[in-house]
Amino acid sequence: MHSWEHLCLFSACVPHCTRHSLLFILELGIMLEYENSGELKTKSIDLLDLDPSTDVNALVEEIQKAEPLITASRSDQVKLLIQRLQSKLKQHSNHKFYLFKVLRAHILPLTNVALNKSGSCFITGSYDRTCKLWDTASGEELHTLEGHRNVVYAIAFNNPYGDKIATGSFDKTCKLWSVETGKCYHTFRGHTAEIVCLSFNPQSTLVATGSMDRTAKLWDIQNGEELFTLTGHSAEIISLSFNTLGNRIITGSFDHTVIVWEADSGRKVYILIGHCAEISSALFNWDCSLILTGSMDKTCMLWDATNGKCVATLTGHDDEILDSCFDYTGKLIATASADGTARVFSVATRKCITKLEGHEGEISKISFNPQGSRLLTGSSDKTARIWDAQTGQCLQVLGGHTDEIFSCAFNYKGDIIVTDPQERALPPTERLCEF
Repeated sequence: MHSWEHLCLFSACVPHCTRHSLLFILELGIMLEYENSGELKTKSIDLLDLDPSTDVNALVEEIQKAEPLITASRSDQVKLLIQRLQSKLKQHSNHKFYLFKVLRAHILPLTNVALNKSGSCFITGSYDRTCKLWDTASGEELHTLEGHRNVVYAIAFNNPYGDKIATGSFDKTCKLWSVETGKCYHTFRGHTAEIVCLSFNPQSTLVATGSMDRTAKLWDIQNGEELFTLTGHSAEIISLSFNTLGNRIITGSFDHTVIVWEADSGRKVYILIGHCAEISSALFNWDCSLILTGSMDKTCMLWDATNGKCVATLTGHDDEILDSCFDYTGKLIATASADGTARVFSVATRKCITKLEGHEGEISKISFNPQGSRLLTGSSDKTARIWDAQTGQCLQVLGGHTDEIFSCAFNYKGDIIVTDPQERALPPTERLCEF
């Protein structure tokens, strides 16, 4: 008899943001989608200094002067989008989350979970060789993506569009799927070992895959062809991500280094050398000026993305760094460690602002909510927790799991949390409970 793996959905009530025509709201900016000589292109405008007191009319005038794509006919629409972003920043996020679904997901352990941008649906990967697409509100299974011959380990939506899914497997292939139909567009073959990480570029024209074969590959979404193989690491690649412009990609490896590459040519730009143990995470900040790397050497390092130089080493943890992230403004950094604590650092001062203490096991995942006021952590102590990002106070413990939490995430609005526990048994019915 099979034991079922499940995941939990936690919900709260906050207003939402919407997608409009060719203008898309991003975390702290606006993406423009336009045609140039028949080719579809995108361009982002960051709003990192936006706050609740910003004069929106004056800001839109400044944007119009700097960006010809924002014409007078679009100004009202841009104002509306910025006002909605401003509204999100005014939210105090003092709501409580309640457990509203426990989903009977897979017959073998889950590997990862990912939400689309709106949070209307999410995907789960599993050791059962499948990826499943779920409706968040109803908990209904929309599609089972079948075809891999081994563990489905790495999964992602092509956010902010959310119409495609990529799955990376221990069978050494990556597959591209339709969200609408569940059909497979392409199977990307070429790696000689397990695929353990992947990412879409922001324009949703490329998929990057990282493998235990020590290489990363870039694939064309339209025709399914391999564009480049990124070679240079001497050990397995376990982390990769694009910057927000989509013109650069970073890969983190067990060889203790991170490499920066040009996405349009596959050329190696910099090798970030400084860690003395395996890399656990590597990512750019929003404006592409900084790179954050976490390592099993108990430190995080901050690098200048323009020249590859280390600008700070963040210390204080007593054990391996398992995850790290920027907030959406790039002003704060959060780190999660096997020592059972998390820390928040100021990017400006490079100093620790607060320490998050309360978990009774290692913390494997950490992320900010979109407003940057809360942190979500998942731990081997079978709980997820919500924290005040400034004070470090634990605001809520999300319990109900019977095993460690491997992955957890906020949706874009910050009103839904998905947790991915390594459960070994499932209650016979879905549960609804309030915290």
